[in-house]
Amino acid sequence: MALKPHYSSIPTVECGCDEVGRGCLAGPVCAAAVIFPYDYKNEEINDSKQLTEHKRNLLRQIIERDALAYAVAEVSETDIDKMNILRASIHCMNLAIGQLAVKPELILVDGNRFHDQWGIPYRCVVKGDATYLSIAAASILAKTYRDALMNRLAGEFPAYDWEHNKGYPTPKHIAAVNQYGLTPYHRKSFHLKNQLSLDF
Repeated sequence: MALKPHYSSIPTVECGCDEVGRGCLAGPVCAAAVIFPYDYKNEEINDSKQLTEHKRNLLRQIIERDALAYAVAEVSETDIDKMNILRASIHCMNLAIGQLAVKPELILVDGNRFHDQWGIPYRCVVKGDATYLSIAAASILAKTYRDALMNRLAGEFPAYDWEHNKGYPTPKHIAAVNQYGLTPYHRKSFHLKNQLSLDF
């Protein structure tokens, strides 16, 4: 089933936004923002988690070609440790929105928490990446960007299997941490209790 193209029934410059990498032990959190033409349709675009790696990479090229504007941003593991993963994720989405060549009139955010830094109206949509076209497109750009980054970092630290787990806490990744310790790309703060606090 095709995703919904719009949130508003009135023609509006809508920006879909999503992030990836919140649950990782290593690497940055990445976010993307995408604005499509109001009449844009594409039945192949879906939540990035529902697509194969090959399909995501093909759709990335289509999204970058067809979007009115798009941007991808990242927040480093060092900054995640400073501000916590929730705040870092929201900040990363705002960074992506701020890089757009077209200013949106409405931001559609995947999830249930957001804090706008630009004075733009926004709507949080739970499972938005499986509901709205622009959010799904943002999830694809964020995922492909971060996967490519983790593949490059895997060359520096091959023992951690990042080319397959992308920094998520798989048994092989955890075993490598236990055997070799943390790398400079590992987040050091995930034992803290404030990872989901939101204090701006």
